[in-house]
Amino acid sequence: MQRKKLIAANWKMYKTPEETRGFFTLFLPLVSHHHRDEIVVCPPYVDLATALESARESNVAIGAQNVHWEKEGAFTGEISSIMLLAVGCTHVIIGHSERRQYCGETDDTVNLRLKAVLETSLTPIVCVGEVLEEREAGLTEDVLRRQCTRAFYKISAKKAGKLVIAYEPVWAIGTGRTATPSIAAEAHSLIRAEAAKNFGQEMADHLRILYGGSVKPENAKALMSEEEIDGALVGGASLDPNSLAAIVKY
Repeated sequence: MQRKKLIAANWKMYKTPEETRGFFTLFLPLVSHHHRDEIVVCPPYVDLATALESARESNVAIGAQNVHWEKEGAFTGEISSIMLLAVGCTHVIIGHSERRQYCGETDDTVNLRLKAVLETSLTPIVCVGEVLEEREAGLTEDVLRRQCTRAFYKISAKKAGKLVIAYEPVWAIGTGRTATPSIAAEAHSLIRAEAAKNFGQEMADHLRILYGGSVKPENAKALMSEEEIDGALVGGASLDPNSLAAIVKY
């Protein structure tokens, strides 16, 4: 099945508003005629306004890196789906491995965030993936099944229609190590099978599953050539406009 690929940039905790403006000044002309793939940039919260202004009327969408599950309330430091929509965001990353590792994110809070986002028009990009110790212990399949089962808990196929999954082998993030295209495709097949169990085969066939883990211009084409890989969640390589453009144009 032909699924439109999605290239999502996760800037993590990098760039000021001024640096964000400079990035888009260089990046947008490089991809202005590219419509084969969907392009999304997810900067830090403080850069959202600048990114949205810079990308206005372009073919590049803007997303956030996290979201709370409540609409509003006494949650200092948090941002709701309604707030993201109000400023013009279209996408949001949920459950990134760094938030799981450093910020107390769990499979259950991923589920709460996903449920909240699916009540809105935001497109959620839900991250799953194993750490090095789990891979070396042969637990990759168990970890992915658990993360998918918990993330999808009590979500209907109808609600999940716009869901995007990002498989990020944690051992390959920022390490320079990359899962081979065949390893990544195998994990994607497993994730799609879990989606079919929860939502039915038709939804699973349409589900876009991105690969994230040291994606660079040098390996993007090989990864994207795999039928099961429907795009990329790009970290460090997305901070440079020429690098991200090269990945988009793989």
